[in-house]
Amino acid sequence: MYDLIVIGAGPAGSSAAIFAAKAGKHTLVIDNEQSMTKAAWVENHYGAPDTAGPDLLETGKKQAEKHGAERIMATVIKLEELENGRIKVYLEDRDFEAAYVLLTTGNNPQLPEAAGIEMEEGTEPRIKKIVKTDASGRTSMKRVWAAGTIAGVSVHTIITSGDGARTAVNILSEMNGKRYVDHDVLKK
Repeated sequence: MYDLIVIGAGPAGSSAAIFAAKAGKHTLVIDNEQSMTKAAWVENHYGAPDTAGPDLLETGKKQAEKHGAERIMATVIKLEELENGRIKVYLEDRDFEAAYVLLTTGNNPQLPEAAGIEMEEGTEPRIKKIVKTDASGRTSMKRVWAAGTIAGVSVHTIITSGDGARTAVNILSEMNGKRYVDHDVLKK
């Protein structure tokens, strides 16, 4: 069983996975390689000047794995809230359980809609539907959170990656029962 399953490995998902894995949480990222960032050329991302979207994606995935996140290539077909409070994540050929799930599915609302998660109209151009969340990222399904474009933030990679980190910190804070903080310092 995982502490956190992140569905989506774009900027929001990988950023969340970095924080969760670095915090010592057993983290699985399910990547279907459908991130909008694959087609991006990025010149407005702090700390990553003039970079191709695929390179930015690969860097994020490697960072998450460096801290211990596992990543598999698959498509999630169903979410189910179990009687024990955990969430079951179904793939075509297997399933996983987690204490928490984070949806970072970009502009694709199919999975949260099928799970019966409350949706609302999107505000970004070409984003028709988004998951309705509270200010922390919680959805209408207990222990399922959302971050990034699917949660209604701007499609810009700097914003979605920040939202993934913000939501991960909120999840970690709930898991730990106190506010989670991760501040590294330079090594001398």
